[in-house]
Amino acid sequence: MTRRDPNYIDAHVGARIRMRRQLVNMSQERLGELLGITFQQVQKYEKGSNRISASRLFYASKTLGVPVQFFYDGLPGNEGPDGLREGGSGDEFSAALMTPEGVQLAKAFKDADTSTKRKLIAALARLIVESEG
Repeated sequence: MTRRDPNYIDAHVGARIRMRRQLVNMSQERLGELLGITFQQVQKYEKGSNRISASRLFYASKTLGVPVQFFYDGLPGNEGPDGLREGGSGDEFSAALMTPEGVQLAKAFKDADTSTKRKLIAALARLIVESEG
């Protein structure tokens, strides 16, 4: 029996679920409880190995405090009617934020309670990126 790779749309939606869940400091167990499923099922959704139904995606959006469209934002091939993507290079930005490190950076930025702290986080990140080595 051959192993099927997850559909890229299911993997994208799952990654967006994971990103949002982590941003709101929610465990897989808690999300599962709120959706009436096991944490193992949440894991499968987040990996894209299982598809999430339309109704469960709707409830996940309400539970995580985002519109359903959030889970599809940045999806490859999601061009507008004129063939152009909104936001241009937003796909690279979204992909970077969907990594564990991107989520940690976004959480630190969100948790910074003053604009001075947010500026320091941004400046530090820029210094690291611009440093050699």
